[in-house]
Amino acid sequence: MAIITTAPLGAPPWATLDPFLFCVHHRDAYPEGNEDMGPKASLAGRNIGMDFANKDGWNMYHGDKVPGFPMHPHRGFETITIARSGYIDHSDSTGATARFGEGDVQWMTAGNGVVHSEMFPLVNQDAPNPGELFQIWLNLPREDKSADPYFTMFWHEQVPVHRIQGDGGESIVRVIAGEFEGLTPPKPPPNSWASREEADIGILTMKLAPGGEVTIPAAKSETIRVFYFFEGSTLEVNGESVSAGHAIQVEPDAEITLKAGDELAEVLMLQGRPIGEPVVQQGPFVVNYPGEIRQAMIDYHQTGFGGWPFDTEMPVHPREAGRFAIHSDGRREEPGESAAAE
Repeated sequence: MAIITTAPLGAPPWATLDPFLFCVHHRDAYPEGNEDMGPKASLAGRNIGMDFANKDGWNMYHGDKVPGFPMHPHRGFETITIARSGYIDHSDSTGATARFGEGDVQWMTAGNGVVHSEMFPLVNQDAPNPGELFQIWLNLPREDKSADPYFTMFWHEQVPVHRIQGDGGESIVRVIAGEFEGLTPPKPPPNSWASREEADIGILTMKLAPGGEVTIPAAKSETIRVFYFFEGSTLEVNGESVSAGHAIQVEPDAEITLKAGDELAEVLMLQGRPIGEPVVQQGPFVVNYPGEIRQAMIDYHQTGFGGWPFDTEMPVHPREAGRFAIHSDGRREEPGESAAAE
């Protein structure tokens, strides 16, 4: 049997295993935008500042005019943000900014501490602004928790795509980390656990057409591999049927064939070798020992992890800005270019 265990996904965030810490799937049917790039709709009846009730199919989250997550700190781990639709406006305490979306990925190492905001500008004033993203938290080994903050952009033009034709239509596999069918994405940040070959990190998103199938080669025996089946009806995993809304942990050193049922199936795969160090987490701080949480809080209150160089806690970029990234050293990057460190 290739399946080790299955578990209901339940309410977000989804349960993860070492080296991953957190995985959330946001999907919002945002309406047309107003002049401030917020929703062209009444906000009455929403708990503004803490809006997660999915009223009318969308959330403001912690935003008050524009949806999103105003300035907040991170330390000791990485965020991998896969923006499947809509846009995300990034700003951080190093002075870096970005707008990305429509399939782009941002991989950010928080390291010794960064404050950032993630706002969701509704740029279309005469059409809906659907938004969908995954945010995945990947732990850092102790020696890299003191790294300086850094992010790498994977523009969607750079993210490898494997297409499989079948009777039910085209199935698509996007390679965010690792290798699949000879395809490799851009390199992760230099201090990432994923930058080490022995870590065997793999992140794939899969859309399987009805009846479509894909075979995932075996991983290393020490690796943890989990499939998150979040959309569809049924999925066969090496011939064993699993219903949608389940996490499926499989034997890492087994070749795995996934086959969709009569409906489109969507699956996220997370795999990696465990770091195997103690993990103590309090909110956005991830350390190895309890006393380090207190130190992280002291450092944040004393330094602000570099301070906040913007005049609002929830910056958004001009409507017409397009997709771009400006890094902490002033480098400007746009789709088709690369400012990642070699």
